[in-house]
Amino acid sequence: MNVTIYGSGYVGLVTGACLAQVGNHVLCVDIDPEKIEKLKRGQIPIHEPGLDSLIHANSKAGRLRFTLDAAEGTKHGLFQFIAVGTPPDEDGSADLSHVLTVARNIAGNLNEYRIIVNKSTVPVGTADKVKQAAYEVLAQRDLNTEFDIVSNPEFLKEGAAIDDFMKPDRIVVGTDNPRTAELMRALYAPFNRNHDRLLTMDIRSAELTKYAANAMLATKISFMNELANMAELLGADIEQVRTGIGSDPRIGYRFIYPGCGYGGSCFPKDVKALERTAKEIGYKAQLLNAVEAVNERQKERLFNKINTHFAGNLKDKVIAVWGLAFKPNTDDMREAPSRSLMQALWNAGAKIQAYDPVAMEECQKIYADHAALELVNSAEQALESADALAIVTEWNEFRSPDFEMIKHRLSEPVIFDGRNLYDPAVMNQLEFSYYAIGRGDRQ
Repeated sequence: MNVTIYGSGYVGLVTGACLAQVGNHVLCVDIDPEKIEKLKRGQIPIHEPGLDSLIHANSKAGRLRFTLDAAEGTKHGLFQFIAVGTPPDEDGSADLSHVLTVARNIAGNLNEYRIIVNKSTVPVGTADKVKQAAYEVLAQRDLNTEFDIVSNPEFLKEGAAIDDFMKPDRIVVGTDNPRTAELMRALYAPFNRNHDRLLTMDIRSAELTKYAANAMLATKISFMNELANMAELLGADIEQVRTGIGSDPRIGYRFIYPGCGYGGSCFPKDVKALERTAKEIGYKAQLLNAVEAVNERQKERLFNKINTHFAGNLKDKVIAVWGLAFKPNTDDMREAPSRSLMQALWNAGAKIQAYDPVAMEECQKIYADHAALELVNSAEQALESADALAIVTEWNEFRSPDFEMIKHRLSEPVIFDGRNLYDPAVMNQLEFSYYAIGRGDRQ
């Protein structure tokens, strides 16, 4: 099949590469000339395991192409995927300007039947706005060309997006036309062979499903962080509590890991957008408000522990930071807990020596040449003459370090573990001052 994807960011590139991998001919359209030229040269603008090889292979095979020409995009694909960004406005609502611009561009070039697929994460009711925008442009052109609107939200985890697309848990298709549902089923057939994962529903339910999924996962994380903070005060170990409740199949083990808060491009934005939707319909979403508030407070936990340990005197202290990305296997630092921690440390007069396996370039873009930030080439180098170590991202290479080396390089053997990577009893035997989340601080 011929597929056009508008937007060559995270969702657009993963969707395009995976659809091309199973034999479709995919054309990715973007408005950024520099990005398109880089993609044509095989330079991938994001870090996602396995994505670069997929793009290179399918570009070489001629199944994946990139262009700035929106008219070519509309002509190319029966399926017109909208995969552009929906950044939050100041009030927390999703900015739909890019989505509606693409809809108008499609309609401006539309001469035969097309299926316009909303892949971007959008509020309930966006399909109606996309349809209206397209109708208005067609009316100006004095045309009545047929098209259908589909909501097809993505459920990709950064760091595992290729597997998520190729072996999906579910494929949600929201449409009001049975014929369109069957065409979407045909497009997704290569990913739907083991058993039927495709769920058809009305468009508004599909739009809400995406927000509901992310808000539910964010709720589990914030709930565990709330329990972790209580566990510290009660003298309990939240990791033992976690295994205790996770063994209940009604709860399970996924997304119940306490830590220093969630971040990224999805959870914070989607929870806020769902809150905003609730306000617009006159509903007070108390739980959603609490999920966001708990997460913002949790991002302060590591700094508060560091500040307390040093009795409020952090001026000219050097803190080694392991992990900058909001989670492993990505370079995404949007809303990352590391950013909250570093800003708080700088405000207190501290200096930072930071290392992340893949997010160093992204950090450099964000903070440029911040005088109190030194980006180093290894975890070991970050420790050199630092006053303490703060672990913010649970990269595998941080899970089993040489503790004697850490003790030797730090000026004081103290670790602030925002991801509960180590056993407090072992840290105590090794004579570290060890501060974790919800496990009781050991000095």
